[in-house]
Amino acid sequence: MQNDYKKNNPYYLKHPSLISFSGGRTSGFMLKKILEAHDHVLPNNVQVVFANTGKEMPQTYDFVKNCEVKWNVKIHWLEFYEICEEGYKPTPTSRDWKFKYRITNYENCARNGEPFELLIDYYKKLPNMTNRFCTYLMKQRAIKWFEKIKGLDNPDHILGLRYDEPHRVHKVRAREGKQDFKCPLYQAQHTKLDVKNFWINNDFDLDLIATNGHTILGNCDMCFLKGKKQLMQIMEQKENLANWWIAQEKKTGKTFKYDISFQQMKNLNQNQYTLFENEESIDCFCHD
Repeated sequence: MQNDYKKNNPYYLKHPSLISFSGGRTSGFMLKKILEAHDHVLPNNVQVVFANTGKEMPQTYDFVKNCEVKWNVKIHWLEFYEICEEGYKPTPTSRDWKFKYRITNYENCARNGEPFELLIDYYKKLPNMTNRFCTYLMKQRAIKWFEKIKGLDNPDHILGLRYDEPHRVHKVRAREGKQDFKCPLYQAQHTKLDVKNFWINNDFDLDLIATNGHTILGNCDMCFLKGKKQLMQIMEQKENLANWWIAQEKKTGKTFKYDISFQQMKNLNQNQYTLFENEESIDCFCHD
């Protein structure tokens, strides 16, 4: 009976797996369900990773740490930190890449956008809606590096995508190749309401406000994929958060969004928010 339960439980991981933990409520809910399915002890071939950009909110870092401590689970904090000099060529047996990553922790992780700014300075340009090199190099590539140093051979990637966001699930499945992407929340038909109810009844939570199941300050604090109205609302409440983004635009002479700079958004007032009423945020696979 117990074996049948595990076999049919979407949260029971049957193969070597990497759990992508974004530091948000949805991925936290997923991690808890996976732990429960494994009697609160993950197999040695299942690893949990959190890829840090240095632009997450302090509350996100606290939340990741709380999940580690309170649930007694090892979460590997990954971080991009260095670019090799021009002309560097790794040997065929080298584990080094031109873009270097490291395993860090709550106490020592970057918290002021250092990894993100290093990439911007190297490319002398900004990521934008169609060229999201930030996600690729700071998130996806960091996880591939972790696979490599741990000697993992194409493990399943476990993503926190819910039943009520099928478009994101289909996007992921469309890019499957050798890698298998698993979405246990989708398979278990868990929605944002399930996630909300879980955290209401849990003994700790992510200390960021959620509106209609969406945490406006989740992922990078003022990610350019967030809608303009949403960004301006954040600036109204936390004006200083815009400073880093404005500085990157000034330094490069470019903008994160095609039609407006962060400085221009900061200069607009509440009455002008309606200009961007219908602009929605774009999904980034940093996850919620």
